[in-house]
Amino acid sequence: MTAETTKAPKTSGPGFLRYLWSANNFVLTTLSILLAVLIGAVLIIVSDEKVLEKFTYFTARPSDALQASWTLVSSTYADLLKGAFGDPATFQKWFAGTATWQEAFAPLSETLTYAAPLVFTGLSVALAFRGGLFNIGAQGQAVLGCIAAGVAGFSFGLPIVLNLIVALVAGILGGALWGFIPGLLKARTGAHEVITTIMLNYTAALFLSWLVIQSGIQAPGRSDAISKSVAESAQLPSPGGVLRVHLGIILAVLVTVAVAWLLNRSAFGFEIRAVGANPHAAKTAGISVGKTYVLLMAFAGGLAGLGGATQVLGTAHALTPSVAGNIGFDGLLVALLGRNKPWGTFFAALLFGALRAGGNRIQSYAGISLELVTVLQALIVIFIAAPALVKAIFRLRAARATGLGVNLAKG
Repeated sequence: MTAETTKAPKTSGPGFLRYLWSANNFVLTTLSILLAVLIGAVLIIVSDEKVLEKFTYFTARPSDALQASWTLVSSTYADLLKGAFGDPATFQKWFAGTATWQEAFAPLSETLTYAAPLVFTGLSVALAFRGGLFNIGAQGQAVLGCIAAGVAGFSFGLPIVLNLIVALVAGILGGALWGFIPGLLKARTGAHEVITTIMLNYTAALFLSWLVIQSGIQAPGRSDAISKSVAESAQLPSPGGVLRVHLGIILAVLVTVAVAWLLNRSAFGFEIRAVGANPHAAKTAGISVGKTYVLLMAFAGGLAGLGGATQVLGTAHALTPSVAGNIGFDGLLVALLGRNKPWGTFFAALLFGALRAGGNRIQSYAGISLELVTVLQALIVIFIAAPALVKAIFRLRAARATGLGVNLAKG
């Protein structure tokens, strides 16, 4: 290898900027979101009959169609942002004293409320993936977390704070148990974790549907499938009123910090990364691959279980067959968007929470179907999962394996 080929690129000048443009994952993520927004704009236009009518005489008066399209798309995305982060008009009223701070921050509260459980399930998937395992079972683990936390929340009647801690720990243990099973099967029998976790997802959902109609669990005087309400002492604290945001988002930040430390600073994190990179080499180096798989899946299950506990203790306050929603499956998308990194996963969860909160507003104000938000999420994930496609569209150059490239990759 010659000195010319091993020489790192210069760290200044236009060449370096082009290198960053081609190498930075943040740029690819941003461009993926931009492409999703542009395609979403096209879908918004073609779904509106009044705007499409103006395109029938586009050649005669193109300004009518273009103006109507711009007005529709800009107002829709404006409502999306207002629903996710707040309406400037409401903030002005708050400053003028004609609106409360709760009304001003209600949209941001909804974003954080939707994002909190996704942080935990996303971290569950991301952590397992860093160890070479594809945890499809975050949904089932979250359901078990809901069950354990909900039952603990209305059964023990412990004092305030202690009741909440016990319920959260119960949710973690419920999810950890549901993650331990496929981890043990993987370590002892070689059973593929994708198959076992998918089956356990169905088992968890069916178990929840059966449990909520059992005597002692079902709410007294109710004939539908709903459990007793979680005791107020076991609910995650929130400001109340129109604000639904709760302590779960603070826990999400703390857990993200903990997972980042675990992966990058701890001995177990080194074992996770070593096994994920090459299990055969890790085994040769003296690392117990089977033990790592079991502990990793149990830990990942505990994270997803904490997401389920956050769901039932933070907003739902009772068990129903659909209490967990799709937080486990959405966690897969969040982890992918965050590139399986702790803080990337955290901010991806915030993005998904913002899309969900803003989607509620555009459905009410713009008359756009909430399914558009799902389409935007899917498009973002598709482009994130296909970086070569994004690079081809924007003619980005692939990063070279030079000294600087290696340093960027390590960072």
